[in-house]
This record gives sequence, C-alpha cells and structure tokens, in this order.
Amino acid sequence: GARVAFAAGQVTDESGRLLATAEGSWHLWTRKPGTSPAPRKPYVQVEGTGETVEVGKILAIGRNYADHVAEMNAPKAGPPVLFFKPATAVIHHGDSIVLPGGAGEVHHEVELVAVIGEGGKQIREQDALNHVLGYAVGLDMTLRDVQAKAKEKGTPWSLAKGFDSSAPVSRVMPQDQVGDGSGLAIRLTVNGEQRQASNTDHMMRSVAELIAFASKTVTLERGDLLFTGTPAGVGPVNPGDSLTAELEKVGTLTVAVRAEE
Repeated sequence: GARVAFAAGQVTDESGRLLATAEGSWHLWTRKPGTSPAPRKPYVQVEGTGETVEVGKILAIGRNYADHVAEMNAPKAGPPVLFFKPATAVIHHGDSIVLPGGAGEVHHEVELVAVIGEGGKQIREQDALNHVLGYAVGLDMTLRDVQAKAKEKGTPWSLAKGFDSSAPVSRVMPQDQVGDGSGLAIRLTVNGEQRQASNTDHMMRSVAELIAFASKTVTLERGDLLFTGTPAGVGPVNPGDSLTAELEKVGTLTVAVRAEE
C-alpha cells in the first residue's frame, strides 16, 4: 500500500493550554491485504477509444462458407449451425493458445467477429447493424478429434469448441470504420505460410442475417461476440506455431501455440 493522505491537529483551551492531539494517515491497496486479486473478466478493447467492453457470451456460426462446407463433407442445405463458447475462451493479441493434453488434433478457423453494442431479441434483419458496436478478427480453435467422435455418437461437441483459449480475438474496429462486414479480405498464416484466404463476400449469410437468426431465440447483450464462420483451409496447429489472422479494415491478431503444462 501507499500512503495517500496525512492529517494532524490539536485542541487547546482559551488560555492556549493543549488539551488533545490527533493524527492519522490513509493508505490505499488494490485489494484487501492478505487476499488474492480478483480475476479480470473476459473483455475486448475498442480501437481508437481504448474502451474496454466486458464479454458476455460467444455465439458462433458453422457452415457459412460453401468451400468450408465442402471440405468438411457437411450438408449444404438447412438453417445456420449455431453453437456457443464460454467467455473464458477469449484471449488477445500476443497471448498463447494452450493445447489441452491428450485431445488430439486442434484446428484453426479464422473468422470475422461482430461485437454487439446494443442488445435485443427478435431483431429484424434491416435493423441488425444498429446493434453492432464493431468488428474484430478471431480464431475459432477446434478440438477436431473430439468433435469428430462426438458427431459419430450424436452427442454435443461443446468441449471441442469451448476449451480455454479457444477464442483469440483482436481489438475491435468501430462499425463506422468498417461498414456492414462485407467485401473484406480475410487471411490466416501459420509460421508465415498462408493457410486460409478468402473474402467475407463469400459468406453464405451476412452479418445482419446472422444477427436476426440468432436473436430469434437468444437475447443478445452488449459485449456478446458473434463469430460468423470460416472459409476453407482449416488445419492442425502444433506447439511452437505462430498464427497471424488478418481482416481488411479491421486489423491483425497474432497468437502463439503451446502445450498444456
């Protein structure tokens, strides 16, 4: 702690005789001495203003690029696939993806991320962009072997998507600097080698469509993150790798990969 204030005083009678004295100092600690610091809640930070926005929930869309649907041999028809990641999956530029021990292959999936600024439910598509604070580039890291086994059994594959550090996210570029999220080049390199490259114009459903779809059944809140799907080229990562995701008009995200200790 550091002393932040000191005061002293005295009381005398009419003749000037000292009756009492008192003094005090005030100290400030970041937390109560002897306790552990409170963990910081997951957040994203807005480019330019530096505003920190606490992350609520992460909604993610699967099968939103036709070329990725083809490489995964997934059905082309039907509504969007919506799944969730916990907010604790968020990490930032310069952090490390931690590969869980014994989980098998872990794949990268680069994505445009829409950050919700104004909440709502049953949002109309024509109003959806009014609810967007801004955009980021993110990685939907996936335990592919765990996911494949769950699919074989017909069971949920939440653990394949929601492990700690599975949602790296860049700083958020305000919406007025980006637009509706269309026409943006998106790219991922691993150790300098290009793995994924596409354009958000190739998304089968726009950001506005996805917000309208998700909000039909889920109330969106400020700080929610909407991952909008990945293009083709997904593949495995290994300890020691360096991943760099780039999204036009938004920015760059670089994270390392390490094994769980």
